[in-house]
Amino acid sequence: MAATGKLFGEFLCSLKSELKLPVGISCINPYLDREVRQQVKTFTEKFYSGKRKRILILGINPGRFGAGITGIPFTDPTALDRHCGMPNSFIQKKELSSDFIYHLIEAYGGPRKFYDRFLISSVCPLGFLKGSVNYNYYDSPQLLKSVNPFIRKSLLFHASMSVRPEVVISLGKKNALFLESFNAEMKLFGSVVNLEHPRYIMQYKRKQLNSYIRDYLSVLSAF
Repeated sequence: MAATGKLFGEFLCSLKSELKLPVGISCINPYLDREVRQQVKTFTEKFYSGKRKRILILGINPGRFGAGITGIPFTDPTALDRHCGMPNSFIQKKELSSDFIYHLIEAYGGPRKFYDRFLISSVCPLGFLKGSVNYNYYDSPQLLKSVNPFIRKSLLFHASMSVRPEVVISLGKKNALFLESFNAEMKLFGSVVNLEHPRYIMQYKRKQLNSYIRDYLSVLSAF
C-alpha cells in the first residue's frame, strides 16, 4: 500500500467539479490550478509520510480564503508559508479557521509532530459559494442531496487510508450530526467526537482562544 501522503495528495488533486448543484450554488475547486496541485503534493509528502495510523479530523468543506486557495485543508496561504515552510505565490489571505488550527498546531508542538498523529480533511473536500459567500454542504436540503453520493465516496476513501478506525473527530456541532448520520449507515468509524468549529471560536469567542486550545489539546492527547 502506498504511503498516506501520496494517496491523500493524489485523491485531492483528482477531485472534479462535476457536481449537479442547485441553482445559485457554485463549486470551489482549487485543484484545477497547477501550483495548487504542486503545493498539495509537496505538503502531503512532507507531512504525511509513512503508513502509521493517524486520527482523522474532518471539517465541513473548504472555504474561499483557506483550502479554497491552497487546496490544503485548514491551511491558508500565510500559514502555508509561515508555519509549514512552503513559500507560495497565492494571494496572501488569512482565514479564521486556519488561524485557529495553526495556533493549535504550534501549541501541540509544531506541524511535523501534529501531522504525524493527525490527518485533517473535510466531510466534503470541495467547497461551495452562494454568490460570493461560503456555503456549507448541509446549508440546504437540495445541496445535501446533490453532494450526498460524492460525500459517501469521499468518506469511504478517507476510511481506507491509514487512519485509526475507532474514532473520527468532527469540527463543528452540526457537521458532527451529519457525520454521525453517515457513519451510522456506513459503519466506517467506532465513534464521532465533536469539537467546536475553529471559525466559530475565532469569530465569536476569540477572547477565550487559549481556553479552547486547551480543550482541543485535552481531547487530542487522549489518542
